[in-house]
Amino acid sequence: MRILHTMLRVGDLQRSIDFYTKVMGMKVIRTTERADQGYSLAFVGYGSEQEGAVLELTYNHGVDSYDLGTAYGHIAIAVEDAYTQCDRILAAGGNVTRPAGPVKGGSTIIAFVTDPDGYKIELIQTTS
Repeated sequence: MRILHTMLRVGDLQRSIDFYTKVMGMKVIRTTERADQGYSLAFVGYGSEQEGAVLELTYNHGVDSYDLGTAYGHIAIAVEDAYTQCDRILAAGGNVTRPAGPVKGGSTIIAFVTDPDGYKIELIQTTS
């Protein structure tokens, strides 16, 4: 078994596709339009669905926002240099909510970004 994808409900599919591709550097893997059922999907990621987990962005037609609730935490993405990625994300118009730096009580370098719908994304530096 392996994780295939994580589904996020989004209020504006194109806005979310733009964020995950232009700001976070992912690629659109595939899209599905289900007009009769009232939803549209876009799968985005850093590689194919056969290579690793991806995000399924789900737009339910006519719904422009969601209550994220208190159970959701964040998506984690490995990066080589969290400082450089934060600079790149800010330059692309992204929202860095916790600048790169050591995790409290440790030495791992992390940062947090928030997507247009309020979902948190943790960047974890994998090299020192």
